[in-house]
Amino acid sequence: MIYLDNAATSFPKPPEVLQAVKGVMEKIAGNPGRGGHPGALAGGRILERCREQAAMMLGAEGTENIIFTFNGTDAVNLALKGFLHQGDEVIVSHQEHNAVMRPLMGLQDGGQIRVRMAEPDAKGVLSPESITHQINSKTALVVINHASNVTGCIQPLQPLIAAAHKMGVPVLVDAAQTAGTERLDHLQADMIAMPGHKGLLGPMGTGILYVASHLDMHPVREGGTGSASESLRQPGMLPDLMESGTHNLPGIAGLCQGMKFVQCFREEIREYERALARRLEEKLRNMAHVQVMGAADVEKAAIVSFNLLGKDPSFVTDTLVKAGFALRGGLHCAPAIHAFHGTKGAVRVSPGLYNTEKEMDALADEVSKIQ
Repeated sequence: MIYLDNAATSFPKPPEVLQAVKGVMEKIAGNPGRGGHPGALAGGRILERCREQAAMMLGAEGTENIIFTFNGTDAVNLALKGFLHQGDEVIVSHQEHNAVMRPLMGLQDGGQIRVRMAEPDAKGVLSPESITHQINSKTALVVINHASNVTGCIQPLQPLIAAAHKMGVPVLVDAAQTAGTERLDHLQADMIAMPGHKGLLGPMGTGILYVASHLDMHPVREGGTGSASESLRQPGMLPDLMESGTHNLPGIAGLCQGMKFVQCFREEIREYERALARRLEEKLRNMAHVQVMGAADVEKAAIVSFNLLGKDPSFVTDTLVKAGFALRGGLHCAPAIHAFHGTKGAVRVSPGLYNTEKEMDALADEVSKIQ
């Protein structure tokens, strides 16, 4: 199998990630914050080291601003439902994943909020004006998908965030496709949500939400935190306010090692993966009857989605899978971006740091055979 589905989850994981997960399962006999014995204390130190690693990666004010979540979707839900109030309006980008749109539409359908969509240019890129044009006195939050999980298009976050802040509106960034490869510590975003199992190379069942200290959050889940046990109310300080119950300690230990790995080699990984994607995209664009989604001259993450004209993307995907390629076809949980491009699905290829140029060429040859 040639694995080309890293936008869904990265594979394989670095050996140190696997060793960290296994080490906790074998050696840590304790629940962090739920005891003073050596095992519980050792687990607490793992959590704190991972928070430190994430805080450094995100430029956080402190480790308390790092919230551990179950995945990227959970991080988004905590951000949206922990911040928004009745009557708020939210501005979103056109390339949002259902991880953002479904909780927002659920709140809108319940009459709690209203959702507005910022209009991009013909290439799918947002401008500061596209954000500020939608802002009014009820606007409580702007949500921006950093990189589309379908086209790879990367939005110019810094000017977009600056424009929203100038009008007093905080910004939530969905970094599902950029955490681990793009710099996030200079964005000045108010919240950043990300999974641990994609570009951060950690295990599934892990995620991170960064929450800036100035935001007034309310808990989405309540319960035991290992702190303030004498109180029947959820603790008011971060991260305990947003974290309840036992942590996924093996997963977080693996995530910590994954973050260390990508922070050592972020630039190299980024450029290598992008070069593989460009190589494949160029070959596909030179084929007749192949339509590559997204403009060729915008900044992109290492994602290439395409269609063969006259052929159903499911058929193309199944054919490529039978030929030994692991990739994904369909709408990719992002129907709005497909509507923007006028497609009803596509074949998505997302190379990772363990792929090769030879594998890109082999996939292009297989597409040519199908064509």
